[in-house]
Amino acid sequence: MPEAEWVNGKAVGMKKEPIRRIANDSNTRAKIQTTKIAQRLMKHILGDIEMTATQVSAALGLLKKTLPDLQSQEIKADINTVQRVISAQPVTDDEFKTKYSVESASGSAELLN
Repeated sequence: MPEAEWVNGKAVGMKKEPIRRIANDSNTRAKIQTTKIAQRLMKHILGDIEMTATQVSAALGLLKKTLPDLQSQEIKADINTVQRVISAQPVTDDEFKTKYSVESASGSAELLN
């Protein structure tokens, strides 16, 4: 970076860094436009303003291009939970079976895993 020339305590001859203005960013402009379209459609739905069928169709088309489609998706998962019993006092196998087993449909005792 070149050194600045100083005149009366001020740097002269230096190019200023460009200021990035968020409001002028193309993404920001697109978001603002999308918001305006959505607000106008909402006003139409609520009866505050009138829009022709062509205007509504055009607004919906623009929204489809700028907003992601929200689709319902069904998620199926098999979730198996395992419970472990930790005891501060040791127990025998018979005591453990008595305390932590469950009767199955066939009548035999099954241990909980």
